[in-house]
Amino acid sequence: MNLSLFKNPTPYLFFTGKGGVGKTSTACAAAIALSDAGKDVLLVCTDPASNVDEVLETPLRGTPTAIVGLSHLKALNVNPEEAAAKYRERVIGPYRGVLPEAAITSIEEQLAGACTVEIAAFDEFAKLLADSEFRNRYDHIIFDTAPTGHTLRLLSLPLAWSGYIEKNTVGTSCIGPLQGMVDQKELYNESVEALTDSRRTTLVLVSRPEKAALAEAARTSKELKKVGITNQQLVVNGVFETNGTADPIAEALAKSGKEALDDIPEQLSTLETISLPLKSGQLVGVDSLRYLLSGEDLPMLDTWSVPESLPPEFGALVEEFSGLESGLLMTMGKGGVGKTTVAIELARALVARGKRVLLTTTDPAANVRTVENEESDLLQIGEIDPAVEVERYRAEVLATTGANLDENGLALLQEDLSSPCTEEIAVFQAFARVVEEATDRIVVLDTAPTGHTILLLDAAQSFHREVQRQARSVPVAVTELLPRLRDPAYTFVILCTLAEATPVHEAEALQDDLRRAGIEPFAWLINQSLVPLEVQHSILQSRRIQEGRYIDEVCTTHANRSFILPWRADSIAQPGIAIDQSLAAV
Repeated sequence: MNLSLFKNPTPYLFFTGKGGVGKTSTACAAAIALSDAGKDVLLVCTDPASNVDEVLETPLRGTPTAIVGLSHLKALNVNPEEAAAKYRERVIGPYRGVLPEAAITSIEEQLAGACTVEIAAFDEFAKLLADSEFRNRYDHIIFDTAPTGHTLRLLSLPLAWSGYIEKNTVGTSCIGPLQGMVDQKELYNESVEALTDSRRTTLVLVSRPEKAALAEAARTSKELKKVGITNQQLVVNGVFETNGTADPIAEALAKSGKEALDDIPEQLSTLETISLPLKSGQLVGVDSLRYLLSGEDLPMLDTWSVPESLPPEFGALVEEFSGLESGLLMTMGKGGVGKTTVAIELARALVARGKRVLLTTTDPAANVRTVENEESDLLQIGEIDPAVEVERYRAEVLATTGANLDENGLALLQEDLSSPCTEEIAVFQAFARVVEEATDRIVVLDTAPTGHTILLLDAAQSFHREVQRQARSVPVAVTELLPRLRDPAYTFVILCTLAEATPVHEAEALQDDLRRAGIEPFAWLINQSLVPLEVQHSILQSRRIQEGRYIDEVCTTHANRSFILPWRADSIAQPGIAIDQSLAAV
């Protein structure tokens, strides 16, 4: 292990970063290295879109599972749905046989929303962070946290929920009776103390040598310092050097990375930093993960071959939508696969064809406004800003439901609206309104990373109940949401992936979830592929060869129709940004 990363590792290590930067691989590699050093380690995944199972090649559960070949390492996944079921029963159980059945049913409905899932997941997280049993059993607990937006929410929950408990005087909330939380208050307070104690907790910000990823890491660093998490380190993953190889693609990759690091945000410039070189192969399995924190490269891969025939390129995908005047195009997939840039270029291409387009996003980490200054009367740019949506929703509920309440009733409503899940409800309603926009023009919607996207889609019925509980009426945009998403003539889901194991398999899981919700994906797009290109650098050659296996898997096993987007020299900082070069044939 490169000990400059952890000179004196604290008991708790959090790995966080923008989707696709290698956060999970780095967390797993650190856990293996500490285990190899004889430390007892527990690796915990709190990411709803986890791929730790695949990286460690071990099926994980909600309890510590031994990793084969490592006597000192165990790992677990915090399953939000299982945690919610346990939480609901802990809250409801004491009332069974005591309260009338109608009251029990009312509590169950209160606990059916997404907010319960979140607090229940934190409940499990807090036990691991603050429970003395785990503290005494392991030398280190490593948390592979969710992509940045969810991580910030997860780490701020102790403060948010503690404050809500203290201010709420009526005993009920959007998550049901508060006694279930009050009983845990001491545990939550201990969690806050552990997070903000630099002797116990280190936050490892993982990035790539890309401007967007470094900017996101800087934002995360700043916001977490505000809540007292000040012991921070930076890992820059995938640093690439040409080593003299005359390869234009390799030179462009190295140049872009150097420029991004030369212009590193000031917030990150003072942090202890380690650079990890780009590797030839995929970091899957214990043996390969040991290479990540070392200076050695993975062995060259030559067991796969490049496919003889490839899917059609991006221009053909645009052609599929040439007859549309209205409809919803959604780009979905694992964080870091280039969803935002694909959405931007779809919007650009459709506007070039004379279509009226709204380009917007539900991803708080996205940057669709890179095209804001482009002159076109046909293109409108938007985004769902959680702060704006919360204020809009609060004002709406207070003006309607609150207008006829007495003083006590109004106080209860205001307390209810101050709960953390109000933001989720407000964002959900905004999402429904954006989907409704596609009735009279084309809406290109860049969606959040997989876990958040599925939360929005699966939560439709739960949010119906929650909105009705607060506002007494459900907007038409909300009631029509699922029918619109399920209509193949209205909604076109484009699953974006890279030709790598984890992005492909997460897209496969997302497709399964969509199908269970009655939504059939329109197409898969394999982004940033080296296969259509000629490369000379040995690392890029190896990565190009291994792509063949996953391109074949997508085309023959997963996708009804598939398209491919070649890697471009100026697509480094924002993956896929040079799609314009492939539009000549459109």
